[in-house]
Amino acid sequence: MPLTGHCLCKAVTYSADVDQPALVAYDHCDDCQRQSGSTYSLVAVVPKAKLTLNGPVKKWTGYGSSGKAVHRLFCSECGSPIAHDPDAAPEIIALKAGTLDTEIKKTLQPDTEIWTVSKLPFCQEHLAKPFEHMPQ
Repeated sequence: MPLTGHCLCKAVTYSADVDQPALVAYDHCDDCQRQSGSTYSLVAVVPKAKLTLNGPVKKWTGYGSSGKAVHRLFCSECGSPIAHDPDAAPEIIALKAGTLDTEIKKTLQPDTEIWTVSKLPFCQEHLAKPFEHMPQ
């Protein structure tokens, strides 16, 4: 069963032809904190080739610590963040897990934390696989 989701206004929809994400992670990087307006962004990583995205998507490009571009995709109508697409890992895309369909996101099991170097000190959750930056 594919992973499906949509933005807040439902103008953007997507489907990833995978049964499960390759990784579900708390992303503590400063950019994800700012994009989400929260302490971290929960991401579900899938192969980019398996993702079909429909609707009015806009893109903002910044740069990660690798010096390579990170493209942040969002709905041009409601502004919901949909994914980030790092040039440093061109085979994957990190879906913003909060945009997954409700029944799908209820089954997620976060197993990793990334960018813990930027983790805010009051976040006390600890997972088995913390990485100070992206997994090496």
